Amino acid sequence: MRLVAAPAPISRGASTPNLRLVRRTLLIAALLSILAACSGSGEPVGEPGIDVIDVSGPLDASALEFMNDSIEGAAASGQELAVLQINSRAVLDDRAFTDLIATLESPPLPLAVWVGPAPAVAGGGAAQIAMRAEHAAISPGSSFGLLAPVIAGESGEEVALDGAIPAEETGLDLQPSIRQYLQDLNGETFQTTDGPVTVETIEPFETGITLKPVTFRQPGLGVRFFRLAATPEAAFFFLVVGLAIASFEFFAIGPGVAAGVAGLSLLLAGWGLVNLPVRPWAVAVAVIGWALLTAAYQKGGVLALTLLGAVMLQVGGTFLVDGGGQIDPRWYLVLPSVLAVLFFFLLAMPTVQRARFSTRTIGRDALIGERGVALESFDPDGVVEVRGARWRATAHREAGLTEGAEILVAGVDGMFLEVEPAGSPREN
Repeated sequence: MRLVAAPAPISRGASTPNLRLVRRTLLIAALLSILAACSGSGEPVGEPGIDVIDVSGPLDASALEFMNDSIEGAAASGQELAVLQINSRAVLDDRAFTDLIATLESPPLPLAVWVGPAPAVAGGGAAQIAMRAEHAAISPGSSFGLLAPVIAGESGEEVALDGAIPAEETGLDLQPSIRQYLQDLNGETFQTTDGPVTVETIEPFETGITLKPVTFRQPGLGVRFFRLAATPEAAFFFLVVGLAIASFEFFAIGPGVAAGVAGLSLLLAGWGLVNLPVRPWAVAVAVIGWALLTAAYQKGGVLALTLLGAVMLQVGGTFLVDGGGQIDPRWYLVLPSVLAVLFFFLLAMPTVQRARFSTRTIGRDALIGERGVALESFDPDGVVEVRGARWRATAHREAGLTEGAEILVAGVDGMFLEVEPAGSPREN
């Protein structure tokens, strides 16, 4: 496709520019200018505002590093003030906590802390963040949780106060909302690495005054995704669900969508177990409980094994984390995960497996003595077809069953048929 010249050349000997291309270029430039003008929520570029850094839940390394990076970013962008909004019962990482405290004690810009909104709790190192800040407040109805240990799972430094403390007894200013707190900080002086700075959080307009632009900052989607397993109950849930679905995939033959769900659940569980102060023996007890439930299912539902497996799951989940009273697992929140796994093994797995491997309901005991065909080579387990239905089956390795071989059902072992080559002495 060739460009068409405009009727009137700009100058002799010069080609005429494509007017459509020029208009398109100008339109794109105008759109980019509009986007740039709107990038500050409608505020003039470069006008200082306020960053509220909001992180809830146990403060692991990723959350603490996000808070530290956000403070540095607010200073680099010329913000007037940064406020840490806290609602966390425990801190999980010593190194990142130490880095944040160092920033808090020598901030690059005015920095305040607010524990809220109610009923927020600041415990352990999270309470230390509020107590060490030059300016800090708490919302009525919020409280300090257990102050020791500072880092969950570690003995750490002993703290004089060692119990839940209501907002009125924390010694912090009472501020019911973040907006009210920001208004009251107007005119306050903060110590920074550049010396004392007096902040101006409000600005006048034609009919009164208003807060300067406020930006709420939270961790990115990736960090928030992994922090789904930041609590003991959530980490235990992802662990047992991942293991249960892995068992289903083993019995259902071949990986599928469930295998991906199991892998994702175990990935989240692993992230939680790495960051939380877990008790290794409790993890082992939970895994053994899962193994017992799997064995009971394979044998057709042995009640004793099923009950023992469920009890071990409950014990493992209840004692999974040594949270020092700050983030210890609560048995009544662990119990629903255990019941869900029991339901999965006792009802869901048999139903799904029968639907997947059979075309109709057939009594397994009635299959003894029936002939069928092997649908794959046995080593020593495989799949057979008997009376038009597909079944999981097992055979002795010496049987040498290959795909297409004729088989005889010799017995039933739980969810498995015991088979042997047709024409064996048992058939005669």
